Amino acid sequence: MRGLAFSSLRTGERYRLKNFGEEFRFELIKILPGEEFVLKDLTTLEEYRMSDLTQFGRGEDFEIREIRI
Repeated sequence: MRGLAFSSLRTGERYRLKNFGEEFRFELIKILPGEEFVLKDLTTLEEYRMSDLTQFGRGEDFEIREIRI
C-alpha cells in the first residue's frame, strides 16, 4: 500500500483518497474505534464514514495522501 496508513491520520487534517479509479478529498472530523473515521467532503461538505469509501475493498490504486489547500 502506498501513501499513509490509517494509524497516521489525524483529526482536522485534509486528505486525498484514491480507490478503484475514484478520488475523494476530505477533512477528517472524528476517529472512531476499529479503523473507522467520520469525514467531511471538501467539495460537497457532506459527512460520511471511511467505510463508505472502502466498502467494496481496496483497489490496486488505493492511496491516502495529506493535502494542503
